[in-house]
Amino acid sequence: MKLPDIFYVQQSFPRPQILDIPTATKDALRTLQLDQKILAGQKIGITVGSRGIQNLLPILRTTVDFIRELGSEPFLLAAMGSHGGGTENGQKKVLDSLGLTEETLGAKVLTCAECRTLTVTPSGLPVYILESAQTMDGILLVNRVKTHTSFKGIVESGLTKKLVVGLGGPKGAQQFHGFGASELPHLLVEIGETMLGKLPVLGGVGIVENAYEETAVIRAIEGDHLIEQEGELLQYSKTLMPSLPADSIDLLIVQEIGKNFSGTGMDTNIVGRSRIHGILEPEKPSIKRIAVLDLSEESHGNATGVGLADFVTQKLVNSIDRQATYLNCLTSTFVTRSAIPMYFDTEEKLVEAALFSLSAIPPDKLRIVIIRNTLFLMECFVSRALLPELGSRPDIQINQEPHEFKFDSNGNIKVKFDLHE
Repeated sequence: MKLPDIFYVQQSFPRPQILDIPTATKDALRTLQLDQKILAGQKIGITVGSRGIQNLLPILRTTVDFIRELGSEPFLLAAMGSHGGGTENGQKKVLDSLGLTEETLGAKVLTCAECRTLTVTPSGLPVYILESAQTMDGILLVNRVKTHTSFKGIVESGLTKKLVVGLGGPKGAQQFHGFGASELPHLLVEIGETMLGKLPVLGGVGIVENAYEETAVIRAIEGDHLIEQEGELLQYSKTLMPSLPADSIDLLIVQEIGKNFSGTGMDTNIVGRSRIHGILEPEKPSIKRIAVLDLSEESHGNATGVGLADFVTQKLVNSIDRQATYLNCLTSTFVTRSAIPMYFDTEEKLVEAALFSLSAIPPDKLRIVIIRNTLFLMECFVSRALLPELGSRPDIQINQEPHEFKFDSNGNIKVKFDLHE
């Protein structure tokens, strides 16, 4: 197997960043004028989910303290849809793993999987709500706002989805996703507007991260204008998204996938694959083969997104919790994303098979990119064939010293990423 040399590359992306997280959070909360909306002694629910969000702990802790200073009693509402296996114990395990506990947040964390019907939408759909949320006198939505990996609309992944799918619980999540990707954009708005009309939503705190997974924005979102204002924040978030260094790639090697990197394990917006029946794949990036080496520990066996790959390793397959993975993909209805691709005993065997499938391309022409995951794209390795295209770009720095593409005694690829070590 003849392998091309690879080169270490660093990418630069726009980097707005908030350094004083507590102050920015307090400023956003003051904008909502909560002192005029809630009364002393009232129970206020603050949503918390299963996504790994940078600085979420200080944001939530500041919010808890802010509510308590107004004389109200704050609670953290697990708003996770079917995540955590759709059970209270599963939700607790996920939140504990993220460090989101009563001890760290300073308020009781309410996990709940029991849903009841709140009302119906104008088109006759039942609207579900967690019982824990219905006991609250006020609800404050807190979530990251970003583009979704399965659909595009006025709002995508953010506060409205936290309301509809998160607080909708397992039943709400199952119903929402059951309509298919083409229906989700307008259903999110329809169900969201209906819930806003029936629940005491005080507003929200929208978080936007830059390509370095740093907090770029903490913004108040008014409850009466939630969808409109979140949509504006979504458009801004898209300008901060990272990307692969090239749109045309023969082989993309991803070291890890996992729910801590993307809801789909690896971000469909980054790899250009959605694998949703009836939905056209993105035109770019165009990647002939995707190989994935491992599943992150933080994903707790949930290998959603493994079906986006062409090749994986035996160690990844051994890490899969089928129940968690299947429930996630059955609930979303995107069942192909849980399908296990060809898998191989070692990374070396995997690469050998991938290159065999690309044997029509001469080794010196192979466009290969190696990344850690689809969240951190500031650094990667690329094959020599990509250097002419990347060399003149001001946002890319290339270490001109070639690295031999080789494997250790266990058959693992020998590359070392410098950042985030």
